Amino acid sequence: MTTSQPPSIDIGIDIGGTFTDVVCRRVGQPMLATKIMSTRKDPSAAVMHAVRYMVENWGIRPSEVGRFLHGTTVATNAVLERKGAKLGLLTTQGFKDVLEIGRQMRSSLYGVILEPETPVFLARGKYRKEIPERVDAKGTVITELDEDAVRTAVRELVDDGVQAIAVCYLFAFQNAEHERRTQAIINEMAPEIMVSISSEVDPAFREYERTVVTAFDAYMKPVIDRYMAQIEDGLGKVSIEAPLQVMQSRGGLSVSAVARKRPVRLFMSGPAAGVIGGTIVGRMADAQDVITVDIGGTSCDIALVSGGEPVIRPEGRIDGYTVRVPMVDVNAIGSGGGSIAWLDKGGGMRVGPESAGSDPGPAAYGKGGEEPTVTDASLVLGYLNPDYFAAGTVSLDVERSKAAIQAKIAGPLGLELEEAALGIHRVVNAQMVEGIRLVSIRQGLDPRGFSLVALGGAGPIHATALAGELKMNRVVIPRRPGVLAAAGLLAAPIEHEVASAFPRPLAEITLDELKAALGELDRQCAQLMAHEGVDPGSVRIRYGADMWYQGQSYYLDVPIDLDDPDVLKTVYRSFLKAHDRVYGYSYDAPTSIVNLRTIHSALGSDTLGEGAFTPEDGSAEKGRRAIRVAGAAEAVLATVYDRAFMPAGMTFEGPAIVEQADTTTVVEPGWRGEVAADGNLVLTAA
Repeated sequence: MTTSQPPSIDIGIDIGGTFTDVVCRRVGQPMLATKIMSTRKDPSAAVMHAVRYMVENWGIRPSEVGRFLHGTTVATNAVLERKGAKLGLLTTQGFKDVLEIGRQMRSSLYGVILEPETPVFLARGKYRKEIPERVDAKGTVITELDEDAVRTAVRELVDDGVQAIAVCYLFAFQNAEHERRTQAIINEMAPEIMVSISSEVDPAFREYERTVVTAFDAYMKPVIDRYMAQIEDGLGKVSIEAPLQVMQSRGGLSVSAVARKRPVRLFMSGPAAGVIGGTIVGRMADAQDVITVDIGGTSCDIALVSGGEPVIRPEGRIDGYTVRVPMVDVNAIGSGGGSIAWLDKGGGMRVGPESAGSDPGPAAYGKGGEEPTVTDASLVLGYLNPDYFAAGTVSLDVERSKAAIQAKIAGPLGLELEEAALGIHRVVNAQMVEGIRLVSIRQGLDPRGFSLVALGGAGPIHATALAGELKMNRVVIPRRPGVLAAAGLLAAPIEHEVASAFPRPLAEITLDELKAALGELDRQCAQLMAHEGVDPGSVRIRYGADMWYQGQSYYLDVPIDLDDPDVLKTVYRSFLKAHDRVYGYSYDAPTSIVNLRTIHSALGSDTLGEGAFTPEDGSAEKGRRAIRVAGAAEAVLATVYDRAFMPAGMTFEGPAIVEQADTTTVVEPGWRGEVAADGNLVLTAA
């Protein structure tokens, strides 16, 4: 009699603009990793290509797969490319233009051409309907819901071809009865229409912010639902029965059934996984304070990790619009390996934000691209080996890169070819340095006290140049930097957060009231966790409150410890400490709680599970290659190493090039490298 073995394989797949990163971890064996080209028109196709690759090349049996984890940019791209659902919006009578009015603030006061700074594209005026109903600030019904008006509005929207409807009534966060009834009516009349109600998406005060996040949620729902269905259907066809879990914006995983219901929480899904991986790599190098720089083919994602934990912000910005969704504090800029270099009308060199992506890709790919990119510049400067790019799966054409840079940059500017390529690097590096300053110096933190963790396919190419500009003296290159975001998926916890409004002066709150309110949030969060199939006993629970001085307009996040016998006094002291840290002062005055939240998490890991570091036998030195670096008038001769053969404890001096299957590391003159015991590469400035 034979017994079936329990599933023992974890798979992580992260889709980027140019490459899709794939990692596979089997219990007791080294992690396997590869990169394949992304499929821009249909991202789910790249996932299926990855699955077929693993089955054919790694001998993966579908029955062995226990976890299938995914980081995706589909949610973000739906907004950037305006490919979400045709959306209708139902509001309280008199409030249909909240989405358009916003906060009446402009980022560019003196622009000649004024563009909307609120996301009116979500629902134009014709698709915004007012419904007679009213609830006051305490949740008391003043005007009953006009159900006939709801039916009329829904009928008109359906006739106009809407695919989703967002419902945001005034003070619904205090009493959700009208929104829930409206949702029921929509489901009765048009079950094919997807619905988001603000009392579920964002039950907190501030009408504009609540309307925006609810509208975004509904706008993306059909896109995410269709995308998840395609992946699950594909997994089913290859007999992978493991549930699909997706990375959320605050760095926790969610089963796809829950993710479909809360798609707005999938913003920055892929970058969040990279930050988790970078955080773990920092800890491995005894660095609790790190700045992660994830440079892919399309973008550069920068995040700050303080005290060994990624910084979580209560809201983020997507395409310039503020969206009130908690997310890992990632500053994403349009600078990557595929970013196109171009000249503006004044003859100044620019790089990005437009990217060549994977199709046609940089000129070096030989797929029809004629625009010079950062990758083309890296090839001309000698950083990349044209015969060993992406482990040799992509062959680079140096002559095409030279021709593109010569025609579009060097010729018009009267520069030598290598000078133009170096200029492309200096411009893109300057943009990345400014992005790093945005998450550090502008928040009162000195980057010189941080280690730089470089990841992504292009991160290690730029690492020492960026660190040098910022006077940072330590850089950590992970064992597999090109696929670290995918590896971060394997270490991420399953996590859900539920928040709600709780507008009460702190002095009037009793401990029993606080526990009762948090208990209700716990109940809702437990329902979400129940979909994940985790043992309730393994769930870690954290509480928090948004607080302000009475009369303020902005609040601060303060932790709550219900095991503290003086919890309310501790909450007050924590608020004073946070206010002093952020604003530089605090004083004894009445405060209020604005919102409460609970966070349930389980099954996170402090390691990436790569296995013991065991380099291959052989010589690490591959030869020498001339490269160009900033600050040197002529080319310098760099020693080229194969990272697969570099043993723990090995040291070397820059200039050097370290090649591996998923990336290339450029070590500029003045830097010293050492292979740590865990296989990570630690670079220090001389």
